[in-house]
Amino acid sequence: MNKKEQALMLGWREWVALPELGLHAIKAKVDTGARTSALHAFDIELYRENNIDMVRFLVHPIQKNLNFYVECKTPLKDRRQVTDSGGHKEMRYVIETPVVFDTCIYPIELTLTGRDTMRFKMLLGRNALKNRVMVNPTASFMCGKLDKRSLYELYGLKPEVNE
Repeated sequence: MNKKEQALMLGWREWVALPELGLHAIKAKVDTGARTSALHAFDIELYRENNIDMVRFLVHPIQKNLNFYVECKTPLKDRRQVTDSGGHKEMRYVIETPVVFDTCIYPIELTLTGRDTMRFKMLLGRNALKNRVMVNPTASFMCGKLDKRSLYELYGLKPEVNE
């Protein structure tokens, strides 16, 4: 990073967008201890389109709302073995897609995995962050906080009363 450039500062959790996947906003945990980034995905399906390996999957972008999902499809970049924080190894599909923080946009790799039991549906690992951002581990939402009503409006939904 050029000294003249100001590094984007992130907190330990941030709202990000993955526009090419149709994910207008998703809360991500910024985790410098994790090498790779991960996105919660389910009903993952591989297929070929115009001689390109593609992957189609569903995502619950809103925490605690399992009724709403977004269908995503994108070219498959790779398959890799990833070791999670508990030491368990898993073969995962890898995609590449642009991520948006505030007004910054750049491509990142994401592995697709089930994160049903995890608090955050997305994890941003250090490979996605290096040479691009600085992290303040004591701060949250340095790129802006999104309230529930605004989040639901981004997806064309009305907030559920019992959430």
